[in-house]
Amino acid sequence: MNEQQAGDGSGVKEFERVARELLDRIGRGVYPVGTHLPAQRELSDALGVSRVTLQRALKILAAERWIESRRGSGSRVVKSPTTSPSRAEVTGATVGDSIEAVFDWAFEQPEVSLDVYTLTSETLHWQIQAQALRIRRRQINPSSITLRMLLPAEGIPLPYPSVKDSPDDQRLRFRLDDITKQYTSLLDQSLRALRAEKLVPDVDVQIRRVKLTPTFKLYVFNRTVAVMGPYEVVERDIELDDGDVTALDVLGFEATLTQFGEPGNPQVAPSRFGASMRSWYESVWDRLGVPEEGPAVR
Repeated sequence: MNEQQAGDGSGVKEFERVARELLDRIGRGVYPVGTHLPAQRELSDALGVSRVTLQRALKILAAERWIESRRGSGSRVVKSPTTSPSRAEVTGATVGDSIEAVFDWAFEQPEVSLDVYTLTSETLHWQIQAQALRIRRRQINPSSITLRMLLPAEGIPLPYPSVKDSPDDQRLRFRLDDITKQYTSLLDQSLRALRAEKLVPDVDVQIRRVKLTPTFKLYVFNRTVAVMGPYEVVERDIELDDGDVTALDVLGFEATLTQFGEPGNPQVAPSRFGASMRSWYESVWDRLGVPEEGPAVR
């Protein structure tokens, strides 16, 4: 097995693993927004990979708009998974492409409750990482965290991600399943660690699979604030081991989200639509959700 085929055993290829490692470092502030990544030779040596693998990883980050790469100028970080907007940016109806401040509010409460419906657990993983960092810094100290997550069932046909004009090509579906498993496992480990370190006494994570294609992502915070947004279908190139493919896909980090209810202000009641989405979540969880096999935090 050569370097390009190597992975961590989950099906995630080496260049994808390197991309996730770089994104993790961006999220932890090793490479802050506005700064340049180290030179490719230095970075490939530090990560223990070839420059070809590194270049493929950088191409992923550029396609997903985490970095900007220019010939002769290197790669500059343009956004981070843990970059928080001001409070004013999220108190209106539209919260754009980030919900960090709503997560901040939810995790500042003594008891945290979060219900999520999403295509993968990647965005949620980065948000939980940011909150775990605040907990370890003793900035917040919730006594309990309860997370319920609905994900599409493995093996069911999905219209995205898919290879354009080749609906029977399953490579992107397998890739989606691998990414979902990877981030669900990391999420599970992160929350287990908070309890093991006696930072959060009560942690409960439950994951259920449903035979539905997510056309929107939905977060319900502490049973009072709902945030949701549609997945806009885009056409983009995705690099696989055997070359690039043109895909129909959705970019979860880029979803425009709308907020129903105002954190910390009981005078601003959630709209009827927001309440209906919470009821929808409960109905799907109770009647269609199948518990995820494997370890879950209890």
